[in-house]
Amino acid sequence: MTKYILAHDLGTSGNKATVFSENGKLIGSSVYSYSTDYFNDTWVEQDAEDWWEAVCITSKKLIGSLGINPLDIAVVSFSGQMMGCLCVDKSGNPLRRAIIWADQRAQKQVAQIEEYITQKDFYHIVGHRNTASYGIQKLMWVRDNEPEIYEQTYKTLNAKDFIVSRLTGNFYTDFSDGNSNGCFDLVNLKWSDEIIEYAGIDPDKLPELKPSTFVAGGVTKKAAEATGLAEGTSVVIGGGDGVTASVGAGSISPGKTYCSIGTSAWITTASEKPIFDEEMRTVTWAHVVPGLYAPNGTMQTAGGSYNWVKNTICQYEIQEAEANGKSPYEYMNTQIEQSPVGSNGVIFLPYLLGERAPRWDAQAKGAFIGLKSENQRGDLLRSVLEGVTMNLSIILDILRKHMDIDEMLVVGGGAKGAVWRQIIADVYNAKIIVPNLLEEAGSMGAAVTGGVGVGMYKDFNIINQFIEINHVHTPNSEAVLDYQPIKKVFDNCYFALKDVFAIDK
Repeated sequence: MTKYILAHDLGTSGNKATVFSENGKLIGSSVYSYSTDYFNDTWVEQDAEDWWEAVCITSKKLIGSLGINPLDIAVVSFSGQMMGCLCVDKSGNPLRRAIIWADQRAQKQVAQIEEYITQKDFYHIVGHRNTASYGIQKLMWVRDNEPEIYEQTYKTLNAKDFIVSRLTGNFYTDFSDGNSNGCFDLVNLKWSDEIIEYAGIDPDKLPELKPSTFVAGGVTKKAAEATGLAEGTSVVIGGGDGVTASVGAGSISPGKTYCSIGTSAWITTASEKPIFDEEMRTVTWAHVVPGLYAPNGTMQTAGGSYNWVKNTICQYEIQEAEANGKSPYEYMNTQIEQSPVGSNGVIFLPYLLGERAPRWDAQAKGAFIGLKSENQRGDLLRSVLEGVTMNLSIILDILRKHMDIDEMLVVGGGAKGAVWRQIIADVYNAKIIVPNLLEEAGSMGAAVTGGVGVGMYKDFNIINQFIEINHVHTPNSEAVLDYQPIKKVFDNCYFALKDVFAIDK
C-alpha cells in the first residue's frame, strides 16, 4: 500500500499544499492565496485565520481530487514564512492579526535592545543582526503599544506553528523558526536568556523548542473534520521556509550549496558550525538537519530587478509576447545573448528596495552606470542579470572563505532562463546544477522532514531520490577571467555612490 506525505508551504502570498508519494514522486499540488495588509508605511499584517482556511481548503481539495484515502497519508509537515509574531491565547486563538516578516515598525524596540548589547555581540549569539524584522522585537512592540494584548498572550507563534497548534492542540516551534525570533542561542540551540532579559519579554510566552523532525502530535477530531485528514495523522513541525528549502535543494551536508532566485534571492550552504562574518554581511540559520547550520546571504531584488526592467523598458517585448503566446523573457533573453560579457561597459546596481546582504543599507538605490551612446537595449538587460549575479557572488565569496564551493544547485523562477544560468556559472566560477522542479524546494524539504520525522526515511539523504537533474552549466573559462575585474568595478560603484544614495529627498 502506497503511503503519502502532505506538505504545506505557508508563504507570504498563499499556501501551497503538495502531496508526495513515499518514493519521492510529486503526485499533486494546490495553491490557495490570502491577502496581506500594508499600511502606516512600514506595517505589514495578515489574518492567521486565512492561513488556517488555506490549509483546510487545499488539504480537502487534494485528498478529494487525487482520490487518496486519508488513512494513507502517513504524515503532514510544514514549511512556513519566518520572523513573524502571532499572539495567541491558551486555546490557540489569535488575539490580533499576525505581524509578518516584512513589517518594520519595531525600530524603537531595536534601540531598546541596543542599550544593553552591541550589534556584534548580538550577531554572535543569534547569528543575525538586531533588526525590526525579527519576532522578539515585534513582540516587544505589542508589549509597548498593546499591553492588553501582551498580557493575554499565552504564546507567540510563527505561521506553521500556528497551524500545528490548530491541528494538534500543542504549542511548539522548531530551531529554525526559533532562530527567526531573534532571541535564540544559535550555538546551544536554546532560547537566549541574555537577550530575552535585555528585551524585557516574559520567556513563558515563547513556545517550546524542538527539532524540525519532532512529531508534535496527532490530528484532533475537530481538525480532521476541518481538513479532511484522518484523526490521529502524525503532524511533524517542519521548519522555516528559507531552511526547509535547503533540504529541498539538497543542501544537507557540509559545503552543499544552493542559490534560489525568485523576487529576492539568496545563497545558502550547510556547515557544522555557524559562520560569523567580521562585517556581519551574512547570517546563519539553525538547519532543519540535526547537527547542521545554514549560513546564508539574502538580497532584496533579484528576479524583482529583472521584472522591473521588463515592465519599465520592455513594452515592445511584452506586446510581442502577448501577440504570440510567449513569455516576454524569451524576447529579452534573445537580446541578452547578443550582448557580450560585461554588457558593453554597463553596470547595474540592483538596489531597488535598499539592500540586505551583503550591503545592509536601507538607503541603497538602483543605478545604471557607464551608459554610452552605442549601448543597445540588450546591454541594459544583460547588465541587470549581471548586477544581480555579481551582488550574490559577494555573498558566495564570504562563504568561500570558510569552505570550498565549486558547484551549486539553482532553484526559483529566475533559474528558468538558460542565459541567466550561464551568467551565474561564469560569475560564480562554479558548476550550476538545475533540477527538474524549480519551485518545489520548500515543499520537498517539508515532505522529507516529515518523512524522516515519522521514520519513513532513515535520514535526509533520501532527498537525492526526490531531485531530478535537468541541466548542468559549466563555467566558460574565458568568461570567468573577464568577469573578475568587472566584479571589482561593480563593488566599487556601490561604495562610490553610497553617500549619494543617502541623500533621500
